Amino acid sequence: MRLVHILDCVDPQPLAEFWSQALGFRVGSWEPPYQRIVDPSGRWPDLIFQAVPEAKRGKNRMHLDIQLTDMRGELQRLLELGAQLVEAPHDDGGYEIATLADPQGNEFCLVVPPPGSYDHDHLLAVEASYA
Repeated sequence: MRLVHILDCVDPQPLAEFWSQALGFRVGSWEPPYQRIVDPSGRWPDLIFQAVPEAKRGKNRMHLDIQLTDMRGELQRLLELGAQLVEAPHDDGGYEIATLADPQGNEFCLVVPPPGSYDHDHLLAVEASYA
C-alpha cells in the first residue's frame, strides 16, 4: 500500500511550485490535468494537484499540518512564498498553531508541539534523522 495525497485546485502548476518550495519537494513529471511533487528523500507521500473546474468553497475537510520547532521563521518564509495568514499563531491546548492558506485558498496549519508530547518527540527524531 502507498499513500498519495490529492489536492483539487484550479491551476496545478503554480500550486505545485508553491508547495514544492514550502515543503522542499521537487516538481515531478505528470500529465494534465495533474501535477505531482515528490519528496527527494522518499520519506513523505507525493502530493498530486488535480485541476478541477469548480473553485474551492468553504473550509477544507482535510488539510495538511506542518509540525515544526520555529513558528516565526517558517511563518515568515511561507508568507513570502505567497501563503496568506488566516489565523495568527495562538495556543491550542499547549500547541502553538497558525492557520494559513496557500495561493489558491487551501488551508493548512503550522504547529509547534509542546515539549514532552508525542508529536514533539517524534518531530525531534525526524529532524535528527535529516541531519
